Amino acid sequence: MMNYRKLAGVAALSLLSSLAAAQSFPEREVSGVIQWGPGGATDVAVRGMAAQAEQALGKKLVLQNKAGGVGVIGANFVLQQPSDGYTLLMGAENPALYKVMGLADFDYNAFYPVNIISRGNVLLVANKDKSWNSFKDLLTDVQANPGKIKMYTAGIGTVPFTSSAMIASLTKFPVNPVPFDGDGPGITAMLGGHVDFGFIAAGAVQEHIKAGRLKVLGVLDSKPYMDIPPMTEALPDLKKYVPWGSFFGVFAKKDIPDEAKQKLAAAFKTAVDTPEYRAMMESRGNVMLNISGDEAKQFIDRWQSVTAWVYQDAGVAKKNPAELGIPKP
Repeated sequence: MMNYRKLAGVAALSLLSSLAAAQSFPEREVSGVIQWGPGGATDVAVRGMAAQAEQALGKKLVLQNKAGGVGVIGANFVLQQPSDGYTLLMGAENPALYKVMGLADFDYNAFYPVNIISRGNVLLVANKDKSWNSFKDLLTDVQANPGKIKMYTAGIGTVPFTSSAMIASLTKFPVNPVPFDGDGPGITAMLGGHVDFGFIAAGAVQEHIKAGRLKVLGVLDSKPYMDIPPMTEALPDLKKYVPWGSFFGVFAKKDIPDEAKQKLAAAFKTAVDTPEYRAMMESRGNVMLNISGDEAKQFIDRWQSVTAWVYQDAGVAKKNPAELGIPKP
């Protein structure tokens, strides 16, 4: 007959071994793969809390940049690594749209959200010499003068493109879009009067607003940001989309051990909550979130729903969100 006492002893040893493994994670350094290049917004957001994360983890956090393919190269690299929690993706919002835009056969559903750090505020700004003082003023003028008012925009997937597409999906917005390769050239064109207005992440234009070089007309939200009025005051239907903006986060493969998920989530929650880091991120126009697990997944799912269907309405989605199981907002 089987020796049940011996079997119980083996089971107890196995349990103790599992508990010891859980308590010892991480046993070695953790790798963080930043899906964008050095010096960019994601890179700054991640490196700004790296030291705090190392301290909370108790092991070294080694960061490396793997840019390319709208972040696909870095994200795919992480998915190819063992499911042990030792390789993390330090990313932004882009993977949420990979399937919709035909960029990859995966999205954030393949990852566990260790921490959604923050969401950026999107501001509607204009050349300082324009007569508009609110989003309502601009909207009225645009509708009265179709095709005459020049709007800075950038490529599909960017803040300027998505923000304007939201407005166009809800009301007549017959602007003259002028494309530029990013916020830098777009802001320069606005300062010089070559374009009239644009939607830009707060961190990129705050200094220009403070110096009076640009005029702020609203924030893409349903509540004020500082003393900036929400755009929903002029367009109430916008409430179904906002708040909306780029976000930063830390992600692991979805199937890493639960113990690793818990340790990583706790460590990065501590790191993100550091007063100095919060102050730095908020000074760049971010709203701190510091959420993980189910709460973070709900945030990503809503962001994906809003953005995917705005793109579908704009005619730029490569795949119908409904076919991917993405519900309408």
